[in-house]
Amino acid sequence: MLSDLKSALRPALTLTLLFAALLGLAYPLALTGIGQALFPEQANGSLIREGDRVIGSNLIGQKFTSNAYFHGRPSAAGSDGYDASASSGSNLGPTSKALAERVQGDVATLSETTPGSPVPPDLVTTSASGLDPHISPEAAFFQVERVAKARGATENEIRALVQKSIEQPLLGFLGEPRVHLLQLNRSLDVRFPAR
Repeated sequence: MLSDLKSALRPALTLTLLFAALLGLAYPLALTGIGQALFPEQANGSLIREGDRVIGSNLIGQKFTSNAYFHGRPSAAGSDGYDASASSGSNLGPTSKALAERVQGDVATLSETTPGSPVPPDLVTTSASGLDPHISPEAAFFQVERVAKARGATENEIRALVQKSIEQPLLGFLGEPRVHLLQLNRSLDVRFPAR
């Protein structure tokens, strides 16, 4: 009886250890190696550098609060937002009173900065991850007046910079036109240094 149990357990344990080593070590290491060899920038986080300093990522949004910069979507990731280690939405549904109050407050605040213009939805709603690095062209154009005033530039100059920063959908139809916020703000610093 005991020998029958040992003979039945031996193949099961052997297969468990074999597949644990294969699928838990060898496969992930192989994929990591292939990723590093073929796509090193993406495998390392698509980091954006200025000299030796990492200033952001092409994949992860960050918070800009100065009037001299374009602002992104609100973020519910982490306690202060834009926390990459706490990527998530707020889990507040469309019937949530807290969500409705926050959105109404954001709309009221943004309406003061650009009176008479409708507030683009992505400036008052969070993305699913809370870390979206893009905004819509409409959201960028909405902020032109504020940024131009803070930079001492004309609205036409800032509008032209936004227009130049618009990324078109992949293959012309996959996705929506969008503006990468960090790239736009870096272009802004180069072209119109903050006063």
